[in-house]
Amino acid sequence: MGSVELDAGTIDYLDTGGDGPVLLFGHGLLMNRTQWRRVIPLLDDYRCIAPTWPLGAQRQAMNPSADLSHAGQCQIIADFMEALDLHDVTLILNDWGGGQFLVSEGRDERLGRMVLASCEAYDNFPPKSARPAAALCRIPGGTWLLTRLTQLSLFRHGKPAYGGLLNGRIPDAVMDDWFSHAFDDADIRRDLRKFVTGTPSSDVLLDWHRQVVSFDRPVLLLWATDDRLMPVEHARQMVDEFPNATLVEIADSGTLIPEDQPERFAEELRAFVGAS
Repeated sequence: MGSVELDAGTIDYLDTGGDGPVLLFGHGLLMNRTQWRRVIPLLDDYRCIAPTWPLGAQRQAMNPSADLSHAGQCQIIADFMEALDLHDVTLILNDWGGGQFLVSEGRDERLGRMVLASCEAYDNFPPKSARPAAALCRIPGGTWLLTRLTQLSLFRHGKPAYGGLLNGRIPDAVMDDWFSHAFDDADIRRDLRKFVTGTPSSDVLLDWHRQVVSFDRPVLLLWATDDRLMPVEHARQMVDEFPNATLVEIADSGTLIPEDQPERFAEELRAFVGAS
């Protein structure tokens, strides 16, 4: 594990090192780098970098003045790539899709490729089933209450909540790590609230999307056909909007393809990125 100090605060990350192509992994709300624990070991000839972005599961709070909106998170990703002097990066997004706004923010110069894997797109920020949680965080004390709900089995494994993200089951030990930091730390709850309440209007999101699909480098749309949150129709539409995109549909998986189909995910990454 390493860490880097950015203007927004400290970002912890896993870096497997080596001279292979650089894969930079993103993760979802109230998740961290362990979202990729079943995929990264299958990619030992690549340099896999899995940061924990400040989406509520980070181990330490960000600076109080940090912009943690979608646009602000993109600045953090760009600053992270700059701090590590990364080039020709393959950015891999799953669940949270905001990293694609590096393009609309004009900070995509270090990207060689993008993989959008069953993630938010268009104005589906957040997906409908997650909007009650975002609304709860707008109420005084609501973010505290949300973090209490994360301890319930129904929240963790029920289909209306995190259980709806996959066909399988995430171990409670993994979820303990995802949820415990915001549960214990009021400043991390502040960061979580800033992010979930910082989504712009549909008009802004759709304007950003129109800029994102101008990205002219290779794009892989890796989408789960069983996804309840991220409609596969989004991917089928986007493949014609990007100048250089490929669509691969994955059966027998929910949103979290790295959980349901890790071997297939790694296989498709290898085919898309190629060798060193």
